[in-house]
Amino acid sequence: MAIDLLSIARTGVMASQSQLGVTGNNIANANTEGYNRQTATQATLQSQRLGDSFYGTGTYVSDVKRVYNEFAARELRIGQTSMSAAETTYSKLSELDELYAQVGSMVPNSINDFFASINSVADLPTDLGIRSSSLSSAEQMAININQMQSQLDNQVKQTNSQIESVTTRVNEISKELANINLELMKSQGDNNEILDKQDALILELSEYAQVNVIPLDTGAKSIMLGGSVMLVSGEVAMSMGVGAGDPFPNEPTLTASISNKTLNVDPSKLGGQLGALFAYRDDTLIPASNELGQLALGVADTFNEMQSSGFDLNGQVGSDIFRDINNPLMATGRAGSYSTNTSSAALSVNIDDVGALSGSSYELSYTTAAGYSLKDNQTGEVSTLTLSGTELTSSAGFTINVANGPIANGDKFEIRPTAGAASGLKVVMTDPKGIAAAGSTLTAATANSGNTAISLNSMDSSVAGFPGSATGSSITFTIDTVANTYQTFDSAGASLGTGVITNNNINAFGMDFDITSSGTATADSFTFDLAFAEGNNSNAVEMAKLSDVKLMNNGTGTLTSVFENTKLDIGSQTKAAEVRVDSATAIYQQAYDRVQSESGVNLDEEAANLLRFQQSYQAAARIMSTAQTIFDTLLSSVR
Repeated sequence: MAIDLLSIARTGVMASQSQLGVTGNNIANANTEGYNRQTATQATLQSQRLGDSFYGTGTYVSDVKRVYNEFAARELRIGQTSMSAAETTYSKLSELDELYAQVGSMVPNSINDFFASINSVADLPTDLGIRSSSLSSAEQMAININQMQSQLDNQVKQTNSQIESVTTRVNEISKELANINLELMKSQGDNNEILDKQDALILELSEYAQVNVIPLDTGAKSIMLGGSVMLVSGEVAMSMGVGAGDPFPNEPTLTASISNKTLNVDPSKLGGQLGALFAYRDDTLIPASNELGQLALGVADTFNEMQSSGFDLNGQVGSDIFRDINNPLMATGRAGSYSTNTSSAALSVNIDDVGALSGSSYELSYTTAAGYSLKDNQTGEVSTLTLSGTELTSSAGFTINVANGPIANGDKFEIRPTAGAASGLKVVMTDPKGIAAAGSTLTAATANSGNTAISLNSMDSSVAGFPGSATGSSITFTIDTVANTYQTFDSAGASLGTGVITNNNINAFGMDFDITSSGTATADSFTFDLAFAEGNNSNAVEMAKLSDVKLMNNGTGTLTSVFENTKLDIGSQTKAAEVRVDSATAIYQQAYDRVQSESGVNLDEEAANLLRFQQSYQAAARIMSTAQTIFDTLLSSVR
């Protein structure tokens, strides 16, 4: 047996040819997205023994492998998820910030214009032209608030559509990954091109949600989203979808389905685009909408209350300028019932004190052990409510009415006191004479102690005994703060009866006013003269002053500041999101560079390999020609 030089050369040529093929494929795919560099593993053939020595018999390519680092790929997926979430959040917040900067600027401007028009009415209270202009300003303000709410509603719809589009793409990827798993199970995971496609799909999937990859012994990979949802298990794919919002239908929830089973998914645990879209909708858009509703309630309630404190040009107590704050058209969506509730109880919400509202949403729950609990979703503060008849009264400015009760153990509801108000705000006054520019005249008796003061809240001329009917044009209240009682007299000095002061408040003869006391008073008298005078502008003056009065958020903000605070908050969120994008992009780029340094194609390195394997091929071919020459020489020597 002799050394087979020709066979050795043949194996060298074939091995070099394989190396050149792998190198050429790397070069050809240098710009292919998702391609992982491949290397050919070369090994020596089994040696053979000649005499006392072993001689090699050549070489062969034992395997062609992808250069792939699972840890680097996992780091890249995590970076991709974070960057995608940051970019989505910044993109959506930028849109909203732009919306508030352009369309939103009309809201505070129109509020200021309305206050200016009221000031003009105060200057010339009998001018019908100015009064008409003031009503037009009120209508324009209502329209601007309506339009802003419409824009926010469109943002919600657009975000919901994006969520649906993302879930559709996730389902497409899950099906493709299941099919790839089936192919890999057949080939035991040896097909590099399919593995590259699998990794590319998983990387794309990590844009939409956090991805956990579980390698299987069969060569396939199971995929989990957010560590809680098994999206792909072997060759079986789960379907993602959106379900009706709970408790509000226009805020769809995320679901996962396999066979005939459907589970609700917590989007806050997913990350990526899905998590960012849900967070934007639930944590930014909905609160912004609620705060706009708070502004609408503040505008309507403030001016309607001021109307009830004055007289219009016809000498009548002023009627509402805006739709009543508890009108059904102003109260759409204030309460939502969860689908898991076992009772048929339906809730409605009545606003009692606009100034006490915060624009927050609340969770109302009931258990037989703890009773009724109201949790502020913004601050986390929990308060206990007591059911009185069918009403639950909170200290946050609203009352919850329970119909079709009782509420069952474990039932939950979401309460949004200010929801719907911005859409329902409307001017209901049509006659410019209806603006109550004139006010009542309040005179304190000269013999008063000086320890008490009173302020009129509202008047209702439909109540029996209202001044001007049974009492004449004036009514006098004599107050005893020691006994907490009062006595009333008509314009002729005849007694109209006595009453009790409750919580420093008197409500009698259609008049409601508060008492402020700095000491004791047993016979302080105050006379309300309600005789109408056309030139009286005192109530309009008080209306105009409201632009600077802190009426909202428990006396900490003005009407316009409610809107401006929302605008500033969105601007702050947008700036923070921009910073997060820069940070997440840097982290992603670092991970990407690491993957590319290991798995990417380096053209300089491949060019060097190309030259090396070319030389190897040529050298092996030279051995073949040398073997041929030796063989020819051997043949010619024996002829």
